[in-house]
Amino acid sequence: MDIKVIGVEDWLNVHERDAVWDIAQSTIAALTIDELRALDGAGGATLAERIEREKLGYGWIEGSPAFKDEVRKLYDRDIDPRRILQTNGCTGANLNAIMAIVRPGDHVIAEWPTYAPLYEIPRTLGAVVDHWTVREDLGWLPDIADLERMVRPDTRLICINNAANPTGAVMDAEMLARIAEIAASVGAYVLSDEVYLPLDGSVAYRSMVDVYDRAVVTNSVSKTYSLPAARIGWVIADDEVSDAIRTYRDYTMISGGVFGDVLATYVLEHRDAVLERNRRIVSGNLATVQAWIDRTPRVRWTAPHGVSTSYIQLDIPMDDETFSLQLLEERGVLLVPGSRFGLPRGARLGYCAPDDVLREGLARLGAALEEIDG
Repeated sequence: MDIKVIGVEDWLNVHERDAVWDIAQSTIAALTIDELRALDGAGGATLAERIEREKLGYGWIEGSPAFKDEVRKLYDRDIDPRRILQTNGCTGANLNAIMAIVRPGDHVIAEWPTYAPLYEIPRTLGAVVDHWTVREDLGWLPDIADLERMVRPDTRLICINNAANPTGAVMDAEMLARIAEIAASVGAYVLSDEVYLPLDGSVAYRSMVDVYDRAVVTNSVSKTYSLPAARIGWVIADDEVSDAIRTYRDYTMISGGVFGDVLATYVLEHRDAVLERNRRIVSGNLATVQAWIDRTPRVRWTAPHGVSTSYIQLDIPMDDETFSLQLLEERGVLLVPGSRFGLPRGARLGYCAPDDVLREGLARLGAALEEIDG
């Protein structure tokens, strides 16, 4: 099997433990145990009680009824619980969903560049993959007219990342409706990785599952809900794809585990409090970065729409990997080079890091950029 490394994951696997000031991650500052306990207003008593009554077996193979019920509440459409399958994060959701849909020789259109599995998994499975390229002049969105030209009678799947990693660009409801029309014209599925939820209300956002009958939606509690430790995600699909995923899940994960299910369900039950916390982080940190960019040479960005990941463009006299390695070795600051996403001369900035980490990381990055000019 010809499978390539995921550039961003390979970089983080090698370098993240060396970071003192990690401003590379795309999770909104992960919840602490104390913050988890505080969510129920009873010092975590309800969470502790749930954990204590669980037997240490495999748990619910497809996710508990309570988990599925909380996931259903995230969407406008009434979704049959059988169409909601718990996975090992959004990564597992994407893998299983694409394996369930794509066959050798299929035509797949994938947003590019973005999170590599959305185009690399179909390619590895033998599909013909065409890249639907994002454009800076469109706010890092692709052109819908390009998709109209690219779609073919044999197009099986269109893959999008909404919001996008690393740029934070968001396709609004109108654009999603056009994608749905184009996909429907040839009977294609649309896989929408929705792990990043826009939190600032600046875009008319909808889930693809509320727009298109042949949508396959993937998500998790890792990014927007600040709980990557649980490693719990989900995929929503029609009956045909869901039944195929059930078989693939048996090969790839069996179950998400008892504790992960409990934690994910608990956080989704208290999502209003979590999202209120995270909107404050996103809003405050966005302002911090914008002020830093306004006074710092050799850096610019298209600000993300309340999404926890962003892409900064760097005017530097070297490639971005060399610059990022020097930044880590000399100043302890971790970024992900943009070239790891197919976006050279830039970097993913995880601006939703804890405030003190973000400010110190930006100060050190700014000093490195200022030194270029002597």
